[in-house]
Amino acid sequence: MELFDRFERQELEKAVLVHVDFYQEADREELDELYELVESAGAQICTLITTKRSYPDSKYFIGKGKAEEIKDAVALYEADVVIFNHALTPAQERNLNKYLEVNVLDRVGLILDIFAQRARSHEGKLQVELAQLKRMSTRLVKGWSHLDRQGGIGARGPGETQLESDRRLVQGRIKQLEAKIEKVRKQRDLGRRSRKRSELPTVTIVGYTNAGKSTLFNYLTSAGVYAEDRLFATLDSTLRKVHLPGAGSVIFADTVGFIRHIPHDLVTAFRSTLEETSEANLLIHLIDAADPHREEKIADVEAVIAEVGAADVPQLKIFNKIDALESPIEPKVDYSDDGFTPERVWISARDGLGVDLMMDAVASFFKGRFYKVRLELDVAAGKKRAQLYQLGTILEEGFDESGHSLFTMSLTEYEWNSIKDWPEFHRAELLNEL
Repeated sequence: MELFDRFERQELEKAVLVHVDFYQEADREELDELYELVESAGAQICTLITTKRSYPDSKYFIGKGKAEEIKDAVALYEADVVIFNHALTPAQERNLNKYLEVNVLDRVGLILDIFAQRARSHEGKLQVELAQLKRMSTRLVKGWSHLDRQGGIGARGPGETQLESDRRLVQGRIKQLEAKIEKVRKQRDLGRRSRKRSELPTVTIVGYTNAGKSTLFNYLTSAGVYAEDRLFATLDSTLRKVHLPGAGSVIFADTVGFIRHIPHDLVTAFRSTLEETSEANLLIHLIDAADPHREEKIADVEAVIAEVGAADVPQLKIFNKIDALESPIEPKVDYSDDGFTPERVWISARDGLGVDLMMDAVASFFKGRFYKVRLELDVAAGKKRAQLYQLGTILEEGFDESGHSLFTMSLTEYEWNSIKDWPEFHRAELLNEL
């Protein structure tokens, strides 16, 4: 089922935006973010209507007078949709739809619309549809009463109304989606346990949407993840193995971007994806260094990290886009009070500036014991031989009389545990700890 696909039309929908200041001062950041969300959804902004209130109006959220002003603006610009930069109750949304005679979206519905456009993986599409249907289930209204089943002799009464039928169908679909997502979650758990058995640590990139996560991920892994200067350019998480010099191989995971006031239903719907965050060995918290509101956004990301149960995971803050600062700075690393633990790294992922410093900082979290090992590899295991070259430092290489490849290597504890049980080895011997 595909919902909220209005913005896929060739002609951009015309949108009237509404923002209410409940704190007696305009929140410029929220307005800027609203513009970016609407543009990301693919709508044309006609005008912005703002007002100040102490509390929301129970019927129209913005009061009858402002509702009339919005209706005039809809007529003037021939708008297709009115978008509120706030969460509306189902009753307020119904009342506004009826009064304005155009489609009304609130902030949650707008974000869901963007998610519906950006989801590409099977799991992402399931999660978006589930969030949409849960939202829809609270917004069903009575309609088509002429289709209600009428009782006959022995079955007097209205029977099942169309509204009840709609609710039953939606609830049935929600149960189907929850079962499918649970199946996908179990598959994720299997993959996660497999990585743990191979002792490969996971580094998860988190951050506010549009901080440059996909750009950094592509630079590190050549994954080809879609990256663009817009909110929620990518939605689905991606995993890639990366070799850290002196620390072995790790799994890098890209995640969906966070946002201010992220709807709780969205956090719940994407919990299985965000489990990559709570199960990580290290979080790379990517921050837009040039954003004037970066401190507030850091706090917002920290709040979501805590909500998904990852508050205790070690974290390395990466300040990206140093090239966009008013006074550009050179890449650098800031250390904690002990002088050894990196806390902040300043980089430009787009230009690759400072990424080597970041990788060294990440590697410092995983450097442990190094082993000197001797390996005898089957003559036909060409792919495994290539993997050994990518894996660690080869100290010596040769061949025996049977043509088997002989290696003496320096490997980290992680690397040794990940290869020692390869069936292609005739011998895998630990010589000593370096």
